[in-house]
Amino acid sequence: MNRETKRMSQDPDVDDDVEGVGAPERPASHRGSAGAGLSVPGRVAEFGREVRAELRQVAWPNRSEVVNSATIVLIVLVLLVAAIFGLNWLFSHAVNFLLK
Repeated sequence: MNRETKRMSQDPDVDDDVEGVGAPERPASHRGSAGAGLSVPGRVAEFGREVRAELRQVAWPNRSEVVNSATIVLIVLVLLVAAIFGLNWLFSHAVNFLLK
């Protein structure tokens, strides 16, 4: 559940029967965000804490998954470069043949 969904489920003014159709959007100052009363450094610190909390929830790949993905990317990259080079060579020779 993301933050916006959590806020919507905690907001007493939200009507669960209507799925946001035609409901007017409230201004950001009336949403009751967590850092509403904080100073700028406090909001920056709160943002940093939220980023760290979100990063803890990320399913980070292990070393073998990174190596496998990087290998696939490099192979596809080499194949695409070879295909583009081949097409470029082919078209340049075709144009030179037509212009002679």
